[in-house]
Amino acid sequence: MDTEIKLKGDKIIEQIPSIKDKALRINLNENIYGTFAEIGAGQETVRHFFRSGGSSGTIAKAMSAYDKDFSDAVYGIEEDGRYVTESRLKKMLSHEVNLIEQRLSREKHPNKMFFSYANTVATIDFAKQFKGHGWVGISYQIEPDEDYNEIILHIRFKETDVRLQQETLGILGVNLIYGAYYKYNDPKRLLRYLYDHLDKDQLEIDTINFSGPRFADVDNRLMSLQLVKNGMTDAVMFNPDGKNILPAAILYKKNILAFRGSFRPVTKVNMDMYEKSLKMFLEENKVEKENTLVIFEITLSNLRSDGEIDERDFMDRAELLCALGQTVMISNFQEYYKVVEYFANYTKARMGLAMGVNNLVDIFDEKYYRHLSGGILEAFGKLFYRDMKVFLYPMLDENGEIITSENLKVHPRMKELYKFFKFNGKVVDIDDYDPGILEVFSREVLNMINHGKPGWETMLPSGIAEIIKEHRLFGYDPTKLLKESN
Repeated sequence: MDTEIKLKGDKIIEQIPSIKDKALRINLNENIYGTFAEIGAGQETVRHFFRSGGSSGTIAKAMSAYDKDFSDAVYGIEEDGRYVTESRLKKMLSHEVNLIEQRLSREKHPNKMFFSYANTVATIDFAKQFKGHGWVGISYQIEPDEDYNEIILHIRFKETDVRLQQETLGILGVNLIYGAYYKYNDPKRLLRYLYDHLDKDQLEIDTINFSGPRFADVDNRLMSLQLVKNGMTDAVMFNPDGKNILPAAILYKKNILAFRGSFRPVTKVNMDMYEKSLKMFLEENKVEKENTLVIFEITLSNLRSDGEIDERDFMDRAELLCALGQTVMISNFQEYYKVVEYFANYTKARMGLAMGVNNLVDIFDEKYYRHLSGGILEAFGKLFYRDMKVFLYPMLDENGEIITSENLKVHPRMKELYKFFKFNGKVVDIDDYDPGILEVFSREVLNMINHGKPGWETMLPSGIAEIIKEHRLFGYDPTKLLKESN
């Protein structure tokens, strides 16, 4: 491939080396030396290194353990019997790194930086129903006497031809190895470089995790945010431990209850809505507690509410939700029907959305669906035809009246449509709410924190105020409170 040039107006802002040049630069570095283990889509990555020249100084071994029995004999048997998994990839990386350390003397090769690149992939099936996906990773050293670093990512193919998918995987592999060695000091840029000579219509990256001494200061939740921000995927998820998790794995065949909010910060209202709607959801037919997943969702548009995304603000929200033991999703879905469609890719089980009155009123606003040929009816078909229900939390209006599903006001043209869904049990009220907290609003709490006003602590769930103060989240500054009191 030729060198790619990026322009800003008439000015060249970046010149991207070709895939051949990237592979050749790796090959010509006499200290980079390692193995390639590729399963499921040919030896597409190592092929570039063989063809670029000088590969004998880089490639210790290249293998493809395609036969399942042989693969199990080399890497061990997976508990779930599957081969395209993160667990399998990690076993491949660990096995190959151990082998190279055992077989090559450090005394003879004191300056070598060893690496192991691996992928385990399923390309598109013959019926073209499943486009294919895979795990790709590298375990590598930056200094000969340093512990190994690791970059592991999950991909989804968008192309509908096996050969094209194989070629895409090969390019991605070269980009990953090149980025690992020459862009490791800037992980955000390394992420973007994974798409060098690739288009986002070819490939989706929906999970990535960095680990090792060179990435000790990298928060993988922030890396997840970059995937959505850069348009590499529509949604990412991380667990209460802050580790990025594969959405397909955690959503598969689950009953899902989702909450959308700013959580800036998370308040007693958020947690009351969560606790009461979850109780109602678990009482539904076909919903089992052990098969139910609760998700707190933050949209990219919400993170951009004040303009550009404030990464510190994002991390503050993430830290509090993780502290409360919640699974968090960052999405690029502005409309609710897109969230439900996304979940439906992985589960046919019953779903629930918990929301406040204002959110439901917005759902019945036609302006959000003008881009759809079928307008609001098309959106509602996608939203409500599935086994899905809205759990509605009440709102206190400016006159002190409690607004529920019975007395909320939608646009006159939407009244009959709303009545239809209400009559069919698609919208149900959360009755067992705490009336004493209806006047708590996140934006007011945030304003009080920012301006050092007292009393906001009582509006938050137990332990949250202490975390905010300890880590000085959301602009908390104890000196502001002292100045105010003086």
